Amino acid sequence: MATGIHRHRRGLRRLSHSLAYSCSVPYGQVMADPQIVPGRSELRPADYLEETRQLYSSLGYDTYRWAERTEDPTWTPLTKPLSQCTIMLVGSGGIYRRGQIAFHTKDDTSVRLIATDTPVDELRTAHFAYDQTDARLDPDCVYPLTRLRELAERGVIGGLTGDHVGFMGGIHSTRRALAETAPLILERCHHQKPDLVLLVPV
Repeated sequence: MATGIHRHRRGLRRLSHSLAYSCSVPYGQVMADPQIVPGRSELRPADYLEETRQLYSSLGYDTYRWAERTEDPTWTPLTKPLSQCTIMLVGSGGIYRRGQIAFHTKDDTSVRLIATDTPVDELRTAHFAYDQTDARLDPDCVYPLTRLRELAERGVIGGLTGDHVGFMGGIHSTRRALAETAPLILERCHHQKPDLVLLVPV
């Protein structure tokens, strides 16, 4: 088991490093411009927990109550190299394809299926809880489907499932997220049978 976990973490590190290297700008541009250092930023990471507490306190509300899961998550180590794994993308940034119905409210618990071969200019965003300016210019920054296709072509990953999932993560009700959204995502995962699911939150 320890060996499996070690290989799993090593594989995920390789995948995350590859995504960090390629998600911010097109791969060719990264290679051509030595001034671009993917994965680094001069900005201090946001302390969302503390900032949320301060915001609620300043508005006169009671202390913010975070959703808690007391049980340990199920750990499933990979049984083969990342280069042989089929990956499914699940993103909470409100991504949908042109022609599909947009996410429409802060508690929209529905999901959208996004085919692997969907052109990036067909992707749209609808989300109430973050500034979508960059996501609308470059959907890969919240839903790196193009980058994953490139990683598959380079042999970093084995391939991609036929469909992926987009949903709108601004669901205030933990109960509804667990009872409505989670089963829809799980159903798609069972249908697509990926070796690994890459969850990209916003």
